[in-house]
Amino acid sequence: MIIQAFLHLFFPATCVTCHEALLLHENHLCTACLMKLPYTGSHEQPQEKLIYKFMGKVQVKHVLAYLKFTKKGMVQQIMHSIKYKGNQDLGETLGFWYGNELKNASLNPALEVLLPVPLHPKKMRLRGYNQAACIAKGMATALHIPMLEEILVRRKEKASQTAKKRLERYENMLDVFGIEHPEAIEGKHVAVVDDTLTTGATLEACVQLLKAANPASISIIVLANAE
Repeated sequence: MIIQAFLHLFFPATCVTCHEALLLHENHLCTACLMKLPYTGSHEQPQEKLIYKFMGKVQVKHVLAYLKFTKKGMVQQIMHSIKYKGNQDLGETLGFWYGNELKNASLNPALEVLLPVPLHPKKMRLRGYNQAACIAKGMATALHIPMLEEILVRRKEKASQTAKKRLERYENMLDVFGIEHPEAIEGKHVAVVDDTLTTGATLEACVQLLKAANPASISIIVLANAE
């Protein structure tokens, strides 16, 4: 503890969003920025608004997001740090915080398994980690349920989604993913976990694929929702 305090005095960690020095009890984000984060509160809504993104496309039990993503906003800085600056611990920490909130939300039925959206092996080698798995790991720790990385697999890299309409994006994703060990999720309430929800094409493709494993229900949980 003395060594930690000494290091903090001369090499203080800084807040991901405002870049001010953190206090010893603060983790990644200062208290002021934590209070200003745009939380969705989606897990507290009697009728989840995000579920409408998937209505008429795939059947899902819950669609939940922790934060609201806006361009050049605080959440974009956070997501950039997680995805491109190697800040795996930030992803896991935020996942843990959200997992604690979900645990207290008494979701019905209770979540039983978390499945992170996979990266293609080539991108995994380049980045060294899967940001969705980091987030899911933190959630799983808080919820005391398993996070299984080996169920959803990525068969190939997707073609560029730039300039594609929503239907084209979805069709582009259909043959990207595969499923292994389907018996591990049969009859269970599973949640697909990703970092950001934009058009929903990737998550929709994952849900469509998972239906073949006969889970009891499927939910979607993301760290941020792009509005």
